[in-house]
Amino acid sequence: MSPTYYAPEGGLPGQDERIYNPARFTTAYAVIPRGVMTDIVTSYLPLWQDTRAWVIARPMSGFAETFAQLIAEVAPGGGSNEPEPDPDAESVMFVVKGKISLTIDGNEHFLKAGGYAYIAPKQDWTVKNQSESTATFHWIRKAYESVEGIEKPASFITSDGEGTKVSMPDTQGKWATTRFVEPQDLRHDMHVNIVTFQPGGVIPFAETHVMEHGLYVLQGRAKYLLNTDWVEVEAGDFMWLRAFCPQACEAVGDEPFRYLLYKDVNRHPRLGLK
Repeated sequence: MSPTYYAPEGGLPGQDERIYNPARFTTAYAVIPRGVMTDIVTSYLPLWQDTRAWVIARPMSGFAETFAQLIAEVAPGGGSNEPEPDPDAESVMFVVKGKISLTIDGNEHFLKAGGYAYIAPKQDWTVKNQSESTATFHWIRKAYESVEGIEKPASFITSDGEGTKVSMPDTQGKWATTRFVEPQDLRHDMHVNIVTFQPGGVIPFAETHVMEHGLYVLQGRAKYLLNTDWVEVEAGDFMWLRAFCPQACEAVGDEPFRYLLYKDVNRHPRLGLK
């Protein structure tokens, strides 16, 4: 069976509805539930045609420090010939609905739901929706941190099904991570993985670590520990976790709980606030 990925559809709740929980914004974490990703909170981007985006993370004081994350919805014929305004930015694109055409340095690739692309900094690239239906993808952007003596990574195209699925020790496969980059490849300063919990799978301790996280639920439901609060989340919800924010997870329901996970890696902690 092919994996299922949630994609927002916009709209607006009715006047008889109340969608307030679990929307939260704290100094340690934030939760943006799928129910608040309506038409009126979308943004439009310069040099993009027939495209709107839910901006769910951006660098700012008291929020995401290392990355930006958008969910882009591209109508048929839409896209951009100049999508990236920052030549030093690296990107990951993950398609959750429809199909896009991604051209990198003159080489065209077609990505359908589950398609994954890493786009290295200083690349010429374009993205188009050449199909007859809407395409939706996550676009995660980070300013690449160069290190003298370490070459920059190359762009690559893969998919959810082609990633390397690694089970956590002693979990009998109930907790696994699909990786698209080797953890010890120091060319990369960010990882965007897919984490999968089978029903009943758990993180049995409060993880507390230096990585900042962006976490978008692709499928399923769970109880998630964020700092000192247990929050119920489901497909379409987004979580931001500040560095050192304790986290744990208990998958619930009868289907896998899966999320797209961003984290900054493989660099010295910066000294001072820059």
